[in-house]
Amino acid sequence: MEKPYIWLLNIVAICALFATVGAIGLHFSEFWLSIGVLAILIVIWQFWQLFQLNLWIWHSKKMSPLTTFGAFGQLYQGIHQNQLKHRGKRKQLSHIISSYKAGSEALPDAVVVIDNNYNIVWCNRLARIELGLSWPDKQTLNIVEALKQPDFLNFLVAKRFESPLEIPSPANVHKILEFRVAPFVDNNMMLLIRDVTRLSQIEKMRKDFVANVSHELRTPLTVINGYLEMLPDAADLPPLLVNKAIAEMRTQSVRMQNLIEELLQLSRIEASNDRTFDKLVNVPKLLWQIQTEAQALNREKHHKLFFDIAPKLYVYGIESELRSAFSNLIFNAIHYTPDKGVVEVKWHLSQNCARFSVKDNGDGIAQADISRITERFYRVDKARSRKTGGSGLGLSIVKHVLTHHNSSLKIASAVGIGSDFSCEFSSELTQIASKPL
Repeated sequence: MEKPYIWLLNIVAICALFATVGAIGLHFSEFWLSIGVLAILIVIWQFWQLFQLNLWIWHSKKMSPLTTFGAFGQLYQGIHQNQLKHRGKRKQLSHIISSYKAGSEALPDAVVVIDNNYNIVWCNRLARIELGLSWPDKQTLNIVEALKQPDFLNFLVAKRFESPLEIPSPANVHKILEFRVAPFVDNNMMLLIRDVTRLSQIEKMRKDFVANVSHELRTPLTVINGYLEMLPDAADLPPLLVNKAIAEMRTQSVRMQNLIEELLQLSRIEASNDRTFDKLVNVPKLLWQIQTEAQALNREKHHKLFFDIAPKLYVYGIESELRSAFSNLIFNAIHYTPDKGVVEVKWHLSQNCARFSVKDNGDGIAQADISRITERFYRVDKARSRKTGGSGLGLSIVKHVLTHHNSSLKIASAVGIGSDFSCEFSSELTQIASKPL
């Protein structure tokens, strides 16, 4: 470690130098000339050292100091030591900030810090997803203007933060967000935002589930009961009729089983409490698995199946739900497209967003039906749905999965031409992988 410079030694050394030069000058009868020349040389040397010091501090990219002696040598060493201390403190501070950011990103809630003018100072990734914020792309972003909710502005102005505020999410109108406010440093405010949609939907789901089951199971149960009443007299009935009754009851029981499984799946999606945006889903691998299943399903239909899948395009989400949504759209296209048709599946990047689409050249859907096609048990053609075994829940499942992932189902269709079902995932959920998971 360098020792502090002793200025007395520097003064003594300068005085000794002047005494020596003065004695030499006096010997040659040029005392004042020698003293003057020495003073000028010392001044020049001092200015040169100052010039070098200025270059090193402001323009040099080297941390190591210049090698010199005397006061300037000690000055270089002192500055260098302070630089090393500050570098260590900066690293420590950077580590603390990184830990703070990592901790805030791990929170189960969205977090936004705003100043007195309601401008966003900082927010975590979940807040950007749930609120659709473009921060930090826009350095000055006002939270009130971003949310566009009069109730939220009144909530902030009133400063009555004892009770939380519940408003729809600006990124997904089907979600209900709860806002809580806590004081933060420098007179800022911290917004803690939680998705409370599930709590408000639990009672509604119970009622819907009971109503849907009682409605949809009535028909197959009526058919089965009718044949069961007939079977005690089976000895007097033709064997062909008995076999038909047994086959029909088996068909109806399978239909009920599939219906119950889909209703349970839909209820699980609606009631899901999983953190949607934590895990990265290998969508290409998922679609390749569905492609194998689709080819097996297509053996009787003889469609031309085309899969165009971007191999490194992933999204954050829940793999089981995305599999259910994608497979429903692909299998529907295979089921409802007349034999020897064309089904095109595409997974690609579109304007920094991951986009999935399924296009077919089937019968198409009338415009009057498109707005209702994602409703539970709604069928465009009930006769064809019974023939293909459709329950009317597939697109409803797709709708809820996409809602859970802050997306929506887009439908473009024309009767006699075909249909195109597509959805997009925001850039915050989209990830281009450097290597496979």
